[in-house]
Amino acid sequence: MKEQEILQLFKDSGALLDGHFILTSGNHSPHYIEKFRVLERPRYTEMLCKELAEKFRNDNVTLVVGPMTGGILLAYEVGKNLDTKAIFTERVEGKMKFRRGFEVKPDDRVLIVEDIISTGGSVQEVIDEVKRFKAEIVGVGCLVDRSGGKVDFGIPLKPLVKMDVVAFKPDEVPEWLNKIPVTKPGSTNK
Repeated sequence: MKEQEILQLFKDSGALLDGHFILTSGNHSPHYIEKFRVLERPRYTEMLCKELAEKFRNDNVTLVVGPMTGGILLAYEVGKNLDTKAIFTERVEGKMKFRRGFEVKPDDRVLIVEDIISTGGSVQEVIDEVKRFKAEIVGVGCLVDRSGGKVDFGIPLKPLVKMDVVAFKPDEVPEWLNKIPVTKPGSTNK
């Protein structure tokens, strides 16, 4: 699929929103991607994850990891496409951790998947957690890189779509945006 076709799936799903949003990072933006409008459609999720898996097909991935919540769906579908295990991290006392008996072995070749990357904070937490187990991380795949390519994890980042979406620090929100009622979508319990 081409980037425009992928964006069309997001549009058709009603996932691209305009308004005044507080992002997980705490930054404010006039645009928000409500990923669950796409992920609630199994066929779209399957198509997107197949595309994501293809980007890492030749990397001999042995384990796919995604952060809770959206990353669980993506890890499962990408893992299915790569015929490998899929597990997830979840927030425990404010930090991303493996629970539920999930194992990462030193000889694993790990692919980390995420739905939307803005600042990369959550993905960096997953990277740090995987590194505790001395496994090799082959890359990060995501549906949308909202940073427009500015995030650098020091490992390959392969998004399906790159968007350079404007965001403002809380003390730098322009007056025109402050006139729009604030919405704080989603929750990561950070």
